[in-house]
Amino acid sequence: MLDILFQNRRDKAAARRFFRRLLKTTCTVPRVVVTDQLRSYGAAHREVMPSVEHRSHQGLNHRAENSHQPTRQRARAMKGFRSVGGTQRFLAAFSQISPHFRPRRHLMAAPDYRAEMRHRFITWNQITGTTAMRATA
Repeated sequence: MLDILFQNRRDKAAARRFFRRLLKTTCTVPRVVVTDQLRSYGAAHREVMPSVEHRSHQGLNHRAENSHQPTRQRARAMKGFRSVGGTQRFLAAFSQISPHFRPRRHLMAAPDYRAEMRHRFITWNQITGTTAMRATA
């Protein structure tokens, strides 16, 4: 999904590249392909894999859309990524750092959560050196 999301265009050629890359990386032909209602998916699907069933409906793609929701939120906040390389660099770092600030809140009481977050921010400040910058400023 991220591949098609960060291409310059979402036309038939981009969809065709996406489907071919999907087939190459999975090494199997899927039984069903579920996409959003963008017309270029249907056109590329008919060319690349006409024997596979294609479902294009607004409600069918929710599971796939929700799986990369944090990336979408971040892209919206940043007003979009500038390039594919920049996107890849961000996602590589973000996937390592993000869990540090997302403890399993539903398993903790509020005082424990606050203490845990305080500890994690102190650790983060020590690692990044921001406490030294505050002391000198």
